Amino acid sequence: MLEPHGIIGNYLVERELGRGGMGVVYAAKHRVLGRPAAIKVLLANTIEHRDRVERFFNEARAAMAIKHRGVVEVFDVGIAADGRAYLAMELLHGVSLASQLERGPLPLRQAIDHARQLADALAAAHVAGVIHRDLKPENIIVTHDRVVIVDFGIAKLASPASVRTATGALIGTPLYMSPEQCEGLRELDARSDLYSLGCVMFTMLTGRPPFDGGGTGGLIGAHLHVAPPLLRTRCMHASEALERVIAALLAKSPDGRFPSARALSEALARPDVIE
Repeated sequence: MLEPHGIIGNYLVERELGRGGMGVVYAAKHRVLGRPAAIKVLLANTIEHRDRVERFFNEARAAMAIKHRGVVEVFDVGIAADGRAYLAMELLHGVSLASQLERGPLPLRQAIDHARQLADALAAAHVAGVIHRDLKPENIIVTHDRVVIVDFGIAKLASPASVRTATGALIGTPLYMSPEQCEGLRELDARSDLYSLGCVMFTMLTGRPPFDGGGTGGLIGAHLHVAPPLLRTRCMHASEALERVIAALLAKSPDGRFPSARALSEALARPDVIE
C-alpha cells in the first residue's frame, strides 16, 4: 500500500479509493500539471505475471481507442518504480450502478436513460473495434451528469470494419454473459455486448438479473437453454414496447437481437417504450 504523497510515474498519490483481487486504485494528481487522476496499479509483479500485465495493458489500449463521454478516459500507462504496471485515467465522482441497485430497482425513466447512455457508449466502442465482454453493474459508474463504462480488462480489440473475434476461453461474469460467450468457442461480435446490456437493463428495471441461481454451471445452462422471464412479469408498469426491446436483447441467437448498439439507442428513444 502506498502512503499519501507517494509517487507513481508522474503522479502524486493522495489517497486510496479502493482495491480488488488484482489491483488497487488511488486518487492522485499529475506532479507538474496538477491534473487529477485515478491511478490503477496492478498488484502482481510485472515479471512473474506477464499474462495479467498484458491483460492490464489491454484495458488501456481498449479505452484509449474510444473517444466518448460514456467511456472512461485513459491518460497514461506504464511501469512504476517498484515494477508494477499502472494506468492513469480520469477521476470519476460517482457511484457504481451496482451500488445504486443495492437499494432496489431504478425508476423506469432513469433506467431507460441509463440504458440509452450505455448503448451510445457501446456504439462508440464497437465502431472503434472494441467489444467489452464484461459489461455488468460493477463496471458502470453513475455520476451527476453521465453514465460511464469502465474496466476494459478483458475487452477484445478488432478492426473497425469487423468487430468479430474468436474467444476460445470462458471469460466474463456469468450473470451477464451472452449464450455465445458462455459456450466459449463460438465467435463473439458486438451483439454479445448487447445481450449483456439486456441483462443489465433487466436488473435495473426489476432488481434482479434474468437468471440468478444455480451457481456458475446453472447460470451458463440458463443463458444457453432457458427462456428468459418476460419483463412485465417482474416489472408490471413497463410498457409492452419496452418488454419487446428486452426480449430482443436477450435472444439466444445474436441474429435475434438488435443489429447494433445505435439501433438499440434509437429504439429506446421511441415514445411507446418510455410511456
